[in-house]
Amino acid sequence: MNLTYIDFLVSAVLATIMFGVGLSINFEDLRQIYRSPRAFVLGLVSQMILLPLVAFLVVGFTDLPPAVKAGFIILSACPGGTTSGFVTVLFRGNVALSVSLIAVNSLLTLATIPLLVNLALTVFMGRHSPFELPLIPSFLQIFFITLLPAMTGVLIRYLREKIANKIQKPVRSVMIVLFAGVYGIIAFADESSGGSGITRADLWSILPFAVIINLGGFIAGMAMGLIGKTGLRTSWTIGVEVALQNTTLALLVGGTLIQSNDMVKPALVYALFSFWTALLYGVVVKWYNGSKLFGEFR
Repeated sequence: MNLTYIDFLVSAVLATIMFGVGLSINFEDLRQIYRSPRAFVLGLVSQMILLPLVAFLVVGFTDLPPAVKAGFIILSACPGGTTSGFVTVLFRGNVALSVSLIAVNSLLTLATIPLLVNLALTVFMGRHSPFELPLIPSFLQIFFITLLPAMTGVLIRYLREKIANKIQKPVRSVMIVLFAGVYGIIAFADESSGGSGITRADLWSILPFAVIINLGGFIAGMAMGLIGKTGLRTSWTIGVEVALQNTTLALLVGGTLIQSNDMVKPALVYALFSFWTALLYGVVVKWYNGSKLFGEFR
């Protein structure tokens, strides 16, 4: 595997993001899993099963290149992240549920990502695909770059809460700069340097399907919550968690682990608009609910 400086940059950014996520998690948040298991289970099923299924159905019958189709499945297999947590806090959603899902997803994706990605590679690229995601090496790399930094953040908050509160804001600021930087570099760097080589034609061919999957995530998550009678606030939160994916993790899997420029393109396109559609989703639901935009749900 020939790693470029961009691969190392993606790994560093993702580790920093997961460390920041860990700093925001305390054990009281994790206890919420046991206090309200219905909402948690519905959210987990929606993220881990429903969204990948939606992605398979949306792109499976299109004429997109097989590697791009596989990239969409990689994206759908990377749930949660700091963006969903930020949007949930902004609109006063169920923050405890959001944090709990992020915490557990960090562990579950160690197994689900290799399984889903290899399924996608087999379905879209055939058994003799030049790409593969070895289970054990992938498990270990995702562990050291995602779960270990998150656990470190959780432990710092548990053992030294004052220190965690002090460094949480600077870490978030660094995350934003790194996050923007890594996407800019991958989008505009040439392929020989580890960039995606994404073109305007790629953008317009991928964007419609990315938007459909994104909107499908909001609708599916909200529907699961409402059917499960979790209340509008929690149902809205599940929608956010399903639709906002960890695009940095998708870049790690598609670009660094599999080393396919085409497979990172859906994540790059998704990152361009998904935050803004999440804000629109919040505005629409808050308007329907008759509550203040950044106030509590009624």
